[in-house]
Amino acid sequence: MKIKFCGAADGVTGSCHLVTADTDTREVNILLDCGQFQGGGSIEAQNYKPFPFSPAEIDFMILSHAHVDHCGRIPLLVKQGFHGSIYCTDATADLVSVMLRDSAYIHEKEAEWKSRKALRAGKSETMPLYTVRDAEASLKHVVPVGYDQLIEPLPGVKFVLNEAGHIIGSSIIELWTGRGDHNTKLVFSGDLGVVGRPMLRDPKLIKSADVVIMESTYGNRVHEEGDDSIQKLADILVSTVRRGGTVVIPSFAVGRTQELIYELNDFYEANSRYRDALKDVKVYIDSPMATAATEVFRKNTQSFDEAFRDKVLSGDDPLDFVNLRFTKSTEESKALNDTKEPKIIISASGMCEAGRIRHHLKHHLWERTSSIVFVGYQGEGTLGRKLLEGAKTVMLFGEEVTVNAQIHNLEGFSAHADRNGLLAWAKGFRVKPEAFFLVHGELQAKRDLAASIRDETGFMPIAVETYSEFKVDGGAARTDADVMSDIVSPESIEALRNRIAGVRKALESVLYKTELAASKENDPASVSDISNRLIRLEKETLGLAASVAEVPEKDPSP
Repeated sequence: MKIKFCGAADGVTGSCHLVTADTDTREVNILLDCGQFQGGGSIEAQNYKPFPFSPAEIDFMILSHAHVDHCGRIPLLVKQGFHGSIYCTDATADLVSVMLRDSAYIHEKEAEWKSRKALRAGKSETMPLYTVRDAEASLKHVVPVGYDQLIEPLPGVKFVLNEAGHIIGSSIIELWTGRGDHNTKLVFSGDLGVVGRPMLRDPKLIKSADVVIMESTYGNRVHEEGDDSIQKLADILVSTVRRGGTVVIPSFAVGRTQELIYELNDFYEANSRYRDALKDVKVYIDSPMATAATEVFRKNTQSFDEAFRDKVLSGDDPLDFVNLRFTKSTEESKALNDTKEPKIIISASGMCEAGRIRHHLKHHLWERTSSIVFVGYQGEGTLGRKLLEGAKTVMLFGEEVTVNAQIHNLEGFSAHADRNGLLAWAKGFRVKPEAFFLVHGELQAKRDLAASIRDETGFMPIAVETYSEFKVDGGAARTDADVMSDIVSPESIEALRNRIAGVRKALESVLYKTELAASKENDPASVSDISNRLIRLEKETLGLAASVAEVPEKDPSP
């Protein structure tokens, strides 16, 4: 097996890894993620460089999740000749449709703006990285699959997607390739989430692998407790409102924004202390992509943890509350900065490199009454990182803006596991992997995490520092029964039982709502939406049942 690291090798964006392996019939090329580079100009310039492989020669791709730094160059991949399937979870398939169309729209608009500027200077026009049409063409290659299902896309190649707990639909990939009964097992962590967080299930611990590719975003940092960040956020909101200011929260449209809505729901509806202080304060979600993503979240309740799902089934929508508003147009977005009453604005992008957030920063960074609250990772070279590092002035739309607002950083809201969480996941491997690679992190974070893993497990991780290629000669004798025993442990059987019970409960609720809708207004759009949810939940149940049915006889049947 050969592994070529084609992205997220010298930073935290552009995730893209090429796996080449021999099978009984031929050599296969498998791509894990195809993400966009995000950050300063020199980082984003990498998006325009040729892929270090021929897209036409890739047999298929597995996508870990729908964040742009993991999926954002898929349209470019297809445009340049890729014609295989792109496997991912159902929820990721829904989200990637939103993400890629939005990303393409941004590329088109940025190219238009740069072209106008260039043509006025007598230079040639700028072409977008890809267009909306390119994005829509690439979505035809997406093939949704369920968690915990053994998929065999080609002879001699199998994979399973496991819960990663990072965002809805995110997955850890287990991949087996080889000849006959001798194969190599590779595990790709994708982005790992935080254990015990609301909404999502915890990342799954994987017990064995010959090769591990693991993220290291927070490899040398420990988050404050989530409850502490929630308390701090509440205090920031109340104090800013009392001094008449605006709270601006740069937030990733998928995952972080929905978690903020979930927590604010509690502030406004359950916690009397904050409800009274914020009763007249509107919360604006000013991001078309975040609005669309929130609808995807609502339609995928089967992907959430039990507490969140139970809330939904009880009739309480955790992603809605009385003062929540979603802006629908550019005019509505601009109008937010024309009023002086206290308010909360949540807008993308999360690192402040593009989107409507830059306009809100231009209008509020100079105000001493306002607060800017960061709730996610800020990459090197980004405007968000500069603000966190204490910049006194920044340039926005050609204008120098003084930084007078209070700047806050709440790492407890991060969707990434911290150093302790990453280390705990690495310790889940009960046998020393032959090769262990750390990617998706800044250099020092990778090196520090490598040292921690080495000291506490005896594994020998390699901190990948450049776009490079490695060959792994190992593997083991594994029959199909061995593979099934590997993925369907007693713990996973119990988890499957619980998920099937939850899906059945959700099915009953959907059926009830369908009958209720039909008996009232019989709104075709509403009934259609409920029917689509029913189909999705049925598909999930069938997938889980199929996985359980393949459990070896020595394991207890559900």
